[in-house]
Amino acid sequence: MDRLKDKIILITGAAGAIGSAVAQAVVREGGVAVATDLAGAPGVDLALDVTSEGDWLRAVAALEARAGRLDGLVNAAGIATLGSVEDTDYATWKRVMAVNLDGTFLGCKHAMKLLRRRGGSIVNLSSVSGLVGGHNLAAYNASKGGVRLLSKSVALHGARLDPPVRCNSIHPAFIEGPMVDAIVARTRNAEDARARMTRDIPLGRFGTPAEIAALCVYLLSDESHFVTGAEFAIDGGLTAR
Repeated sequence: MDRLKDKIILITGAAGAIGSAVAQAVVREGGVAVATDLAGAPGVDLALDVTSEGDWLRAVAALEARAGRLDGLVNAAGIATLGSVEDTDYATWKRVMAVNLDGTFLGCKHAMKLLRRRGGSIVNLSSVSGLVGGHNLAAYNASKGGVRLLSKSVALHGARLDPPVRCNSIHPAFIEGPMVDAIVARTRNAEDARARMTRDIPLGRFGTPAEIAALCVYLLSDESHFVTGAEFAIDGGLTAR
């Protein structure tokens, strides 16, 4: 239980289902989880609005003063909204992009100052919707597709550093938790929507936050030293079709 022994890992969106599962897994594996989310969220060590560059600068400064280093970053903060390109208003588009893509960019950019000191690992939460499109996911598709290619650019930059900083993206399908519950609740028939989504997954079920956290642990650990610039679909076979 020491795969992340003494590693300091900053996690965004740590009040959410996946973020909190990652924080718990980091501690369970011997690491130090720095849980961040909006001010007032439960279980938060540092208040951080990922869309605010000022918040990122303050968070990195606080970590530098406290520990002088950072070994890993998990960009797990994200929001989802339904809407075709015609249905999505510009304000919603900008909000989804700000949280999902801008927030990930700012995290990679400003955490690099500490990560590059001893080398480290960045894990960016994208989605299967960053790999395949949906007619009613215009903003979400665009933001998560952006996270996918941003991760590759960061990986190539990080590989040029000495010691290197690795970066990979994770692409979950439907994961049990409030985000999927909220999406299903906005459909005409929630029960039918959940059944239809389940049928889309060859393994016949939704994933769990713990399963995503387990993959994050691998990518944060020394076991994945030769893994960077990769995209990991953890989707029950959805994208195999």
